[in-house]
Amino acid sequence: MVKLDKIYTRGGDKGETSLGDGTRLSKTSTRIAAIGDVDEANSTIGLARAALPNDHPLSETLARIQNDLFDLGADLATPGNDAADGKLRIQEEQVTRLENEIDALNEPLSPLTSFILPGGSEAASRIHLARAIARRAERTATALTKTEPANRYALQYLNRLSDLLFVAARAENDGGRTDVLWVPGMNTTQKAN
Repeated sequence: MVKLDKIYTRGGDKGETSLGDGTRLSKTSTRIAAIGDVDEANSTIGLARAALPNDHPLSETLARIQNDLFDLGADLATPGNDAADGKLRIQEEQVTRLENEIDALNEPLSPLTSFILPGGSEAASRIHLARAIARRAERTATALTKTEPANRYALQYLNRLSDLLFVAARAENDGGRTDVLWVPGMNTTQKAN
């Protein structure tokens, strides 16, 4: 259990922060950017949950994901790529769970006939925002892997997370029936072939 008695430490006043292993890094590093993007995705999932009733099944799923995202942040804050190194890391079973949840959410949805615009109900709109930020977190974490090792399951988790959020938003749009469809060229005289 983490215990925080003091919120400010002044340790980051010179533009650096500490990782889980004590290494100091610039707050502008790709690793810190990835951790920040995961935190932002987590925050927007909390915002999406606030638009759902507490007893909504999706709220429970999103709560579990928020906890996983703290695990993912801890994973990124500890350099290394071995998911079995005894440190807090995203595991394959967490990725598999997301895949199963995606399949369950997607199965009853109306088939897509067009790309959809982020929107619809308030809950769906908030979930779409979380999806877009999760995609950014995935891009930043992927950029990190170009220069440093990272847990492959963390990257897979972020990839599946954005997929889950996409189908969750559709589910909140009356099973996809009230999705806002993209109309190519709607506001121009040039029409697509």
